[in-house]
Amino acid sequence: MAKLTKNQKLALAKIEPGKAYTLAEASSLVKEVNYAKFDASLDIDVRLGVDPRKANQMVRGVVTLPHGTGKEIKVLVLCSSEAEAAAKAAGADYVGLDEYIEKIKGGWTDVDVIITQPAIMGKIGALGRILGPRGLMPNPKSGTVTPDVAKAVEEVKKGKIDFKVDKNGIVHSSIGKISFSPEKIRDNAREFINTLVRLKPAAAKGTYIKSIYISSTMSPGVKVDPKSIEE
Repeated sequence: MAKLTKNQKLALAKIEPGKAYTLAEASSLVKEVNYAKFDASLDIDVRLGVDPRKANQMVRGVVTLPHGTGKEIKVLVLCSSEAEAAAKAAGADYVGLDEYIEKIKGGWTDVDVIITQPAIMGKIGALGRILGPRGLMPNPKSGTVTPDVAKAVEEVKKGKIDFKVDKNGIVHSSIGKISFSPEKIRDNAREFINTLVRLKPAAAKGTYIKSIYISSTMSPGVKVDPKSIEE
């Protein structure tokens, strides 16, 4: 086991073992225990009481964070020529069709989100082996396959993210930057968790929100008391 650095020891000393903090407390504490020299991403991990192997217990959705992600999202829109001007005006970083399909086939995936129109999906299907493993494949459920590509671009740029429970029943997502104020961290975390609650599958029995942790890229996780979300 690797030895803890001085900074890691100092960070861990500020967290009371086994304690579940209120969301307000955790939103402040996560900043105190961060020791990165850069503006680290702020992550949330929520363990759900679901069995993702069962289709009727899959949890997947989208949420627009009140204060955005703090990250500059690069958006590619694959659309018809008629929709190009609107997509560009909405803030898309790359707009086109055939030329970008060829670039992707060649291995180019230097974007965070790809948005397209339903009529274009037939052309994009062949890119699934490249885009799927990278989480870039457009999907109607995440709002990235839509007739209104301009609106979708605006939403993504404002902080709309999609998430999906993994095979272990955990939903992991970035919800901001460590430079955010405690209030912004709390607001974004609350919106994310409340969205998960609204998506609770009818087939899920027992405790739904089993545990919540927030952390930065280089910090220990801070446990959050689920009962404190609305405080």
